[in-house]
Amino acid sequence: MSTSFVKHVRQWLKPLALATSLVASVGLAQAQEPPAPGKSPRVDAIKASGVLRVAVLSNAPWLVENTSGSGEAWDGPAWILAKEYARLLGVKLQTVPVSHETKVPVLAANQADLSITALAETPERLKVVDFVIYSQTSICMFGRADNPKFSNAKKVDDLNSPDVTIAYLTGSAEENWVKARFPLAKYRAVGGTGVAPVEEIVAKRADAAPINRIPYVPLSRKVKGLAALPAENNCQGSTEKASPVGLAIDKNQPVFLDWLRDVSKSMQAKLDAAEGVVVSKME
Repeated sequence: MSTSFVKHVRQWLKPLALATSLVASVGLAQAQEPPAPGKSPRVDAIKASGVLRVAVLSNAPWLVENTSGSGEAWDGPAWILAKEYARLLGVKLQTVPVSHETKVPVLAANQADLSITALAETPERLKVVDFVIYSQTSICMFGRADNPKFSNAKKVDDLNSPDVTIAYLTGSAEENWVKARFPLAKYRAVGGTGVAPVEEIVAKRADAAPINRIPYVPLSRKVKGLAALPAENNCQGSTEKASPVGLAIDKNQPVFLDWLRDVSKSMQAKLDAAEGVVVSKME
């Protein structure tokens, strides 16, 4: 292939690449542009009122209340996303305090436009609300770093062995999952409360135990000598027993929902980073 031909191809590709980039940029800008008047009754009502009403209830790391007395009242990826929605709509944010009992019904009652307290997407909730998913909960398996039965495991699947004893809290959400995920392992059911049977691991009565990925980070700082699987990124990318997490809106608002999701997707990297910052500060 001649050098002149290669140069000709490269010169031809440059404007094509530029055009593709411009199309992508325009598409992104259009996706973030709020629905035009008359397209979404909800957007029209929000703009007419001048406020975006968001239901709030602290749920770290996605939405965290700032009680220091200085700075913004809320933080976390859900708050960052809500602020961007308000900015694009050209309105102010108005918080609506809710409880665990009212964080979903508040939408059908039209007391809030969004419920930004982090909600896990479940079949029951999907019957009454639609979700904008931007994160997930999942499970890590943790054990002592100096325990060969755990440290020799390279992936979660390796813990499914008759030589491994897995502890879990009786009646916890992880109990049935452990038995299904590790059918060959031995089990150690323990009573009590908390995020995980930590004492069973520390005392070497069990080799591994499940824990939600979020509290594992502060636990690993408090209890030295622990390790987790999946090991990458301190187990924060685990997909074990994953459950989508996001904000919710009332049903039957397709145009509004599509716009909310488009904006969220365009901010995913920023939301992930904000979640990581909150997790790193949790105690």
